[in-house]
Amino acid sequence: MYRYDSRVVITLDAGGTNFVFGAMQANKFIVEPITMPSNAQDLDRCLSTMVEGFRAIIAKLETKPVAISFAFPGPADYRNGVIGGYLPNFPSFRDGVALGPFLEYTFGIPVFINNDGDLFAYGEALGGALPEVNAKLEALGSSKQYRNLIGYTFGTGFGIGIVTEGNRLHAGDNSCVETFCLRHKKMPDIIVEEGVAVRAVKRVYGEASGDVNHNFEPKDICEIADGKRPGDVEAAKKAFAELGEIAGDAMATAVTLIDGIIVIGGGITAARKYIMPSLLKELRGKIHTLSGDTLNRVQMEVYDLDNEEEFKAFAKGNQRPLKVYGTDRYVAYDPMKRIGVMISKMGASQAISVGAYAYALHQLDTKNEQ
Repeated sequence: MYRYDSRVVITLDAGGTNFVFGAMQANKFIVEPITMPSNAQDLDRCLSTMVEGFRAIIAKLETKPVAISFAFPGPADYRNGVIGGYLPNFPSFRDGVALGPFLEYTFGIPVFINNDGDLFAYGEALGGALPEVNAKLEALGSSKQYRNLIGYTFGTGFGIGIVTEGNRLHAGDNSCVETFCLRHKKMPDIIVEEGVAVRAVKRVYGEASGDVNHNFEPKDICEIADGKRPGDVEAAKKAFAELGEIAGDAMATAVTLIDGIIVIGGGITAARKYIMPSLLKELRGKIHTLSGDTLNRVQMEVYDLDNEEEFKAFAKGNQRPLKVYGTDRYVAYDPMKRIGVMISKMGASQAISVGAYAYALHQLDTKNEQ
């Protein structure tokens, strides 16, 4: 969707250290991005920088932009464009800033602000994982098509976004669809993010290796696991395996409620081969009743969609003809309920940008149709 759209949308990668301004057309960046210090601790300087950056991008364009659309980290009333609350990286926004209305007044075009997890999922639903999976299913002769997606980001935090019915972003009534605050499987009074984030990989490696004062980042720990860097190989593998287990537990709860494809993005996914076995094992785990019956934790069969053999089985399903009672007619019936997990091919940053672009155009089109 929107791969051939000529409209231009201004974007922003809003980090606590730097702002990166850009412009997208047809799902692609069309000008060299501009990077400026965010000045996040000073509201006046921060907003001035934002205006300066957007104006600099607009000056590069040959086509007038139709909207500004971007993700902003932290709690917010995204529907009304108000940022506020506990924002460690943007302390000057803590008391509440009507950022969307301010930018709309300044530039005279619509402004859309969303959570980065939401835009990651939206980008994957409209231009990434969802159309990719459906195209592969069709190519393999399957009539099965998916319209629901849960996007997860592994990074400094544990983010989530949910898209239903193909293009409906589920933002909730309070712009508060979150996963970081679910329970940690092994420490029920601790948030799950403590087990699914950069700090979790570093902590578990330190505990397992006995070197709690190490300075390794997840990239280094992955290289240790691969045998490319000196260190404790088994501790490195354990660090990623535990992340997969804790993430899989949280995902099992979400996918049971949403029933859709899971796509994961973020730099930590470079350690996929150490993460996915335990993640999939958790999703495929068992749960019990008080009477002793055993059930699947997730009521659908779970497939690794990055594994070609598993994808073929996922596409094949268990279709058979079913006779219509009292007639000579038959209908096709596939009783196999199934979902899949995959790693983002676009990467989190690109998916978020595509999501920001698509979200703006979809909102504009919806408004024009009303």
